Amino acid sequence: MKNLIIFKIALLALLFLNSCGDDDPFEARTTTFNYQLHNGQAVPSAPYAGLHPNDFSASMLVEENEDGTATISVTLMNTVDGVTYPLHAHDAADPATTPNGTPYIETPNGDVFAQMAAGNGGSVTVSQSTELSYDEVTSDYAGFFVVHDPLQAISTTDISTYLVVGGFAREQASVDYKTSTFNYSFNEGQVAQAFAYTGTHPDNLMATIQVDELADSKSRVTVRLMNTIDGETYPTHAHDMADPATTPNGTPYIETPNSMVFASGITGNGDVAGEAMISNMSYDMITTSYDGFFVVHDPLQPVTTTDPTTYVVLGIFAR
Repeated sequence: MKNLIIFKIALLALLFLNSCGDDDPFEARTTTFNYQLHNGQAVPSAPYAGLHPNDFSASMLVEENEDGTATISVTLMNTVDGVTYPLHAHDAADPATTPNGTPYIETPNGDVFAQMAAGNGGSVTVSQSTELSYDEVTSDYAGFFVVHDPLQAISTTDISTYLVVGGFAREQASVDYKTSTFNYSFNEGQVAQAFAYTGTHPDNLMATIQVDELADSKSRVTVRLMNTIDGETYPTHAHDMADPATTPNGTPYIETPNSMVFASGITGNGDVAGEAMISNMSYDMITTSYDGFFVVHDPLQPVTTTDPTTYVVLGIFAR
C-alpha cells in the first residue's frame, strides 16, 4: 500500500510538470533603434536646413505582442514646447517610379506608423500598434522613418525639412558631428572704431552664428538675430577679407557677399529670427581657415556694401 501511494504521488508530480511545460509564459522581444538629427547620414545631398535646436534626437522601441502584432513607440528628445511633430513611416520605392523622384512613397503608411507628437520642451513619447509582426517590422518592412520639422511647412518631397530620416526600425550609423556657436553684439566699432554704426536702429540687436558639421564635408550655417524689428528684412552676409589696396572702394573685404558661406535676407519678427543655409565648405574650413567678415545690414537704411557704419552687426565670421 505504501509503495502504491508513493507511485501515485510521483505520477501526479510528473503530470503537473508536463502540464507546466506545455504552457510556458510569453516572453516578448524588444529592440530600440536610435536616430540622430538629420545631418546627411541617410541623404547626404539634402541634410536638414532649419532653425530647430540641433540637440534633437529620437528613439524607436519595437515590442512583440502575444497576439502576433507589434507595438511601435517613438520618443523625441529635446522638443520645442508648444509645437506639433508629424512622425511617419514611408514605404521605400524606386525614385524612377515616384511623382517627384523621392526614394519613398510620399503618402505615409498609417498601417505601420503615423502619429503626431506635441512638443513639451523635453521628451515626449507616442505609440501605435501595427498588424505587422515583430519580425516583419524589424526585418522585412522596407521603409523610412521621418520626423518633420514643426517649425516649417510640412513637405513630403523636401528632405531638407526632415529633422530625422533613416531606415525604419533599422540600426543607424552614429556619428559625433561637431558644432560651434559664435556670439556677436551690436556694432559699436569692435572691428574698427571708424566702422561703428550710425543710425536709428535700437542697439540691443545681437546675433549668433551656429556652424554644424554635416556628412560629405558640408556644413550647416545658421544665423539668428535677437531683438529684431517686426516686418523689417535684414540683409545678412559673409564677405571675404581682402587687401584694401586691391578693392574698388578701399574696403577690407570683397563687396560681393560669399553665398557659398552665407547670404540671406532675414525677416524680423520682433524677437528672434533666423535662417539656415547648407554650405559646401567643411566645418573645419569655415571655423578655422575661412577669412571673412560677418555683416548684418541696417534694414532702416538703403543697403550699401561700402559704408560699414550702416552695419548693425560687424565681426569676423565664425570666430
